[in-house]
Amino acid sequence: MKKLLLLTIVFIGLCTQAVCGELKVLQSASDPWPPFIDPQNPKEGLSLEIARAAYKTQGYKVDHSYKPWARAIALLKRGETDIIVNTWMTEERKSYLMYSDTYTANEVKFIKLATDPFEYNGLESLKGKRIGTVRGYGYGDAFTNSKSFKRDEVANLHINIKKLIAGRIDLTLEDEIVARVLIAQKDIHLLEQISFTKNSLSKKNMYVTSGLANPHHKEYIEAFNRGLKVIKSNGTYDRIMQQYGIE
Repeated sequence: MKKLLLLTIVFIGLCTQAVCGELKVLQSASDPWPPFIDPQNPKEGLSLEIARAAYKTQGYKVDHSYKPWARAIALLKRGETDIIVNTWMTEERKSYLMYSDTYTANEVKFIKLATDPFEYNGLESLKGKRIGTVRGYGYGDAFTNSKSFKRDEVANLHINIKKLIAGRIDLTLEDEIVARVLIAQKDIHLLEQISFTKNSLSKKNMYVTSGLANPHHKEYIEAFNRGLKVIKSNGTYDRIMQQYGIE
């Protein structure tokens, strides 16, 4: 009887989250951003699939809540949510976020009316333009700090598309894959009225981030990095990317 009790105590002491199947829950937040964050997808999008697969190998589960982007970033900055799984890097954000290894990239292009001959050729080509941006998004320091054009912030891309078609702004911008999915979800006929520049503002790597104010931020980011290596080595990462048509 004593031996059985001793073995039970030893087993309990060795029972880790990964071994016993009890996953520690991480809270994630961000706005819908298909196909990366997609409430209409049963698996909620590429970014969440990658994050969940990586974290699962390390004994974590990711629960996601949908919030406006600026609100999600504010919560992360204060340490009131654990992670955001689809973050671009800016110098300003590095002051309050810890970044993971990158796991994919976006190509941000300008969106214009289909009848507009404009082509992006550097920030100087934006002189005098009115450009619709999304509040809290990181477009890069050079774009954000330029004085040669006006930025008009709103809550989401759909508002900017309506303003573009109404002639209230000259351009807006977004990752082309994301923009096409978002616009089609609202009204696929809107795609006939807009077009994308051939040249991109930037190609941005995507990261998982955790706020420096969160006492566990280093633990969470290092766990993702370890898990990302695991899913890349076992083929899970490639399978997920291929499902979304991304190589």
